Amino acid sequence: MSPPRRSPETLRETLALVQKHGTVVAAAKALGIPSATMQHRYEAALAAKKEKQVVAMSPLRRHLIIPDTQVRPGVPTDHIGWIAKAIVEYRPDVIVHLGDHWDMASLNKHEMPGSMNLEGKRYQDDIKAGNDAFFQLCAPMNAEADYKPRKIFLLGNHEDRADRAAASDPKWFGHVGSENCNTLDWERHKFLERVEVDGVLYSHYFQNTHSSRPIGGDVSNRLTRIGCSFVQGHEQGRKLGERIMASGETWSGIVAGSCYLHVEDYRGAQGQRHWRGIIILNEVENGEFDIMSLSLRYLCRKYEHTDLYDYMVRKYSYGDWVHLK
Repeated sequence: MSPPRRSPETLRETLALVQKHGTVVAAAKALGIPSATMQHRYEAALAAKKEKQVVAMSPLRRHLIIPDTQVRPGVPTDHIGWIAKAIVEYRPDVIVHLGDHWDMASLNKHEMPGSMNLEGKRYQDDIKAGNDAFFQLCAPMNAEADYKPRKIFLLGNHEDRADRAAASDPKWFGHVGSENCNTLDWERHKFLERVEVDGVLYSHYFQNTHSSRPIGGDVSNRLTRIGCSFVQGHEQGRKLGERIMASGETWSGIVAGSCYLHVEDYRGAQGQRHWRGIIILNEVENGEFDIMSLSLRYLCRKYEHTDLYDYMVRKYSYGDWVHLK
C-alpha cells in the first residue's frame, strides 16, 4: 500500500516546524501528533524538497518581551515563575528583557544620603535579590534540552546605577558594577545600546539626537524620530501604535516598562494602576508583527487559577494590593 499523498503546503509546514523546534520529536510535540507520523512527513518533505517539488518556508518568528521587572529585596517575585512557565509554553525564538531587572535601591541617587528610604539598603542584598529572581526565570527553559532560544538582556538605567557609582568613586571599581548582575548565558548589551532583531529595534529607551534625554510623546512621534519598528521599556504602563508608510511597510512601536507586582512609592497614590505584564510578538518579519499582550492578571489566572488580587491578599496578607484589582 502506497503512503498517503501530502499537499505541498503540509510538506512546507513540516520543514518549517522541524527547523523551528530543532528536532522531529519536538516538532511533533508542538503539533500534538505522534513522533512517527511527523517522521514520515519529514522524510516525505525532504524527498520533495530534493526533487524541487516544495520550497522550505522561513519559519515564523516569535519574540517574547519582558519589561522592567524592578526586583529588590522584600518585593514578591511570584510573577517571575509565571513568566518562566509562559516561556516554556509559548517557546519564543527570541526572548528580550528590556532591562531594570536589578532595581539597585541602595544606589538610588534621587534619595538623600541618610534618608528613611535608604535606611537598611545594601548593595549586596540588591544583587542577590536580582540574581535569585533571574535564576528563577531561567531554570524552566534551561531544563528543556531541545529548546535554545536567542536570549537578550538590555541593561537599563537601574543596572547602570552600579556602573555610575564605580565611575564616580573609583575605589569601588571591581567591587561595584553591573558585572555583578548575573545574566547567565544571555547575550548582554550595554545601557542604551540598540539591538535589531528581525527588523525590530530594541533598547531600554531611545535618546533624543542632541541630548541624553529619552524621546517622549506618543508612539507616532517616536516612530517618526526612531524611523522603524521599535520596542522599549523604561516607562510604566503600555503604549502601542503604528504607522502605515508610503512604501507599504507598517512600522509599529511599543513602550512597556512595568512587569512587577509591588508599588513604586515615587509614583504616588494615583500612579500605581498601570498595565503590568509581558508582550509576545507573533509572525515577526522585516519589522512587522502581531501583538499579543499577557498581563500579570492573565498569567495569574492561567497558572494559579485565581484572580491576581485575591492571590496576593491570601499569600501576602501584610500588603495593600488594591492597585492590582
